[in-house]
Amino acid sequence: MADFLLELRSEEIPARMQAGARGEMEKLFRREMDAAGVSVGDLTVWSTPRRLALIARDLPTETEAVRDEAKGPPVGAPDQAVDGFCRKNGVSRETLEVREVKGRETYFAVVEKPGQAVSDLLAAAIPAIIRDFSWPKSMRWGEASLSSESLRWVRPLSGIVALLDGEVVPCIMDGLASGRETMGHRFHSDGAITIDGADDYADKLRAASVIVDHEERQNAIREGAKAAAEAAGLTLVEDEGLVVENAGLTEWPVPLLGRFDEDYLDVPPEVIQLTARVNQKYFVCEEAANDGDNRLANAFLCTANIAAADPAVVVDGNRKVLAARLSDARFFWELDQKTPLAEHAKKLERITFHEKLGTVADKVERVAKLARWLCQEGIVDGDPDLAEQAARLCKADLVTEMVGEFPELQGLMGGYYAEKEGLPQEVSDAIRDHYKPVGQGDEVPTALVTVAVSLADKLDTLVGFFISGEFPTGSKDPFALRRAVLAIIRINSLGLRFRMQKVIAEAIELHLPASEYDVESEFRAIFVEDARKFQWTNEDRVKAQEIAENLTGQMSATRANWYGGLAALPAFFADRLKVQQREAGVRHDLIDAVFALGGEDDLVRLLARVKALQAFVETENGTNLLAGYKRAANILKKEGWESSTSRHPGLDPGSRSASDDEEAGSRLRGRDDESAETLDGLGEEDPLALAGKPEFDAAFSDTQKASTKPLSYTPESAEKALIEALDAAAPKAASSVESEDFEAAMAALASLRAPIDAFFEEVTVNDPDEDKRENRLALLARFRDAVHRVADFSRIEG
Repeated sequence: MADFLLELRSEEIPARMQAGARGEMEKLFRREMDAAGVSVGDLTVWSTPRRLALIARDLPTETEAVRDEAKGPPVGAPDQAVDGFCRKNGVSRETLEVREVKGRETYFAVVEKPGQAVSDLLAAAIPAIIRDFSWPKSMRWGEASLSSESLRWVRPLSGIVALLDGEVVPCIMDGLASGRETMGHRFHSDGAITIDGADDYADKLRAASVIVDHEERQNAIREGAKAAAEAAGLTLVEDEGLVVENAGLTEWPVPLLGRFDEDYLDVPPEVIQLTARVNQKYFVCEEAANDGDNRLANAFLCTANIAAADPAVVVDGNRKVLAARLSDARFFWELDQKTPLAEHAKKLERITFHEKLGTVADKVERVAKLARWLCQEGIVDGDPDLAEQAARLCKADLVTEMVGEFPELQGLMGGYYAEKEGLPQEVSDAIRDHYKPVGQGDEVPTALVTVAVSLADKLDTLVGFFISGEFPTGSKDPFALRRAVLAIIRINSLGLRFRMQKVIAEAIELHLPASEYDVESEFRAIFVEDARKFQWTNEDRVKAQEIAENLTGQMSATRANWYGGLAALPAFFADRLKVQQREAGVRHDLIDAVFALGGEDDLVRLLARVKALQAFVETENGTNLLAGYKRAANILKKEGWESSTSRHPGLDPGSRSASDDEEAGSRLRGRDDESAETLDGLGEEDPLALAGKPEFDAAFSDTQKASTKPLSYTPESAEKALIEALDAAAPKAASSVESEDFEAAMAALASLRAPIDAFFEEVTVNDPDEDKRENRLALLARFRDAVHRVADFSRIEG
């Protein structure tokens, strides 16, 4: 077995490209070896600014002989077929073997491939690796660059070291011949370094002031910077990304601590840190303050690429460069404060938010109105005036000089400017934090004014792009709409109580341009009313889509998109909620089971319901009840009884005709004038609109009992027990759901487990007697509908 070393040396490789280059190096090497039939075990790939190195251990010195066989045409086939088979396999007709296959003599080509020296395979593989190497950016150089066929590399390639067990693997690439000589540190090493093999490669480079292992350099920077800060009585502000970047910029890293003028500490600490980090790749430090917290210190840590004879000279040079950068930052800080935020905000009219959604000023206007509305409706218990004020100023810092220099500081700088201007603390906090939460690990704002502005901003973005037809597709989400939904869900987890559809409808209405509706105000009213009525069901989404398609010929495509967006938005919310809850350990089918009922778009209530359902279905009672439900549902389906969503009041708004309701009611129980009066007594033109409310549940239960025709037979004991259990459990489950006591609702369902088991064990549903059969099917329908008061069990897996 042999060890192989490959070093590709070049001019400086950008730090941001080195991690990808290491992966590309390993991938291409394995590709070439796999194609040659050489097994590869452990690989080590290192990078510095001036080289990529690969070490492969325990490679064979020769490949094994290979015998390839290919089945050809049968004996007696046309000569053209036999000759073509020979040419394809590189053999002559005389060397073909004849074997019997299924009783017929058939030609076979047998090719013996002798073993090959691995060094020869590597010699062919190295140019292929270099030629096929993929860089984010690459270049040509020298006289050869006049040809488009010349070698491309990230920077001019200057040397190749290729050694197998200490012997040079000969190859030539673009005039560069492989050898055993490399170069050490640019300043600390003179002349070429001769490498004997893979074992002494790292040690010889270390002696030449090059740490070839990138992870070792990272550790040296991480530990050296921390030690330098502690020696000065400071605390290093850790930044792992900066550690990796500095390791990619140096071959012999030496962390050094310096100081800058304390006057610059008047600038916000985030500005100082970002200036040092982005422009100079410096770390910053903190020191203990009198109040017990840490504050930014006037210290920085740079990473030199040399061990200087006088480190103070290096530190002073870096201090001067940083001082110039901080001077620019302070100038922007002071200049921006000369203009009030309200004046900055006027400039937002010149910035386009999106071609279909107007300017940033238009967006700010919508967000301000929505934030006020959220507070006035009591959805967020914040001050409406402060929420509107914060919303009108929340994007103003986008036109400031500081955010122009550092876009990462948007929001944050607006908060600082608001504080300096003397605006209320709630306003400055809301401006600062209204983008949060940005990612999964970001904190969720809890200040009420901030919550109102943050929620309004994300809802406006989400609704705006959806009704403009700009949906996420596949993995593409250019406007981060998935992230916006997850942020809304996380904000909602604070305990905000509201119907999502109501909030979406309000956000949609703010997007409808009033100027276009002088004549078409009727359409505007219908559209907004539809938005308020649609529930979270597949049937309603189909209905909205049909409306959009029907209106396409009658109205502009833009207005048709409004209905299309309305159709797609609830489903998008549901999908994101399922993703988020699945990561939290909640089963997606249980979310489907609750969503399928429709009308449940209070996320707090919905998730409480889902979690109670998950706890229930994982119990023995839940498992057995689910089995009983599925058996009942299958019988009803087989017998042609409609799905319970069309029978259960309130589950499918707008999809049921009056005749459907009458037929369903009479089939289940048989309606008479007395039962109709019971429901009419609720004082509602459409009593079904009250579904789920206590007064309806009581009336509906009374109606069921009053309208039940006397049985023409004596029910069996198990049948009677199920009737009594349903009489007790159905109203209890419904009232428990209404009062949001979902554990009690599950307990009510659990009480049906034994009766339904006994019913199926002892009672024949499809009895030859028609009355018995009809009443028992109706009883199963009652059982199914009682279960559907809590969740659509047909969506639950298992």
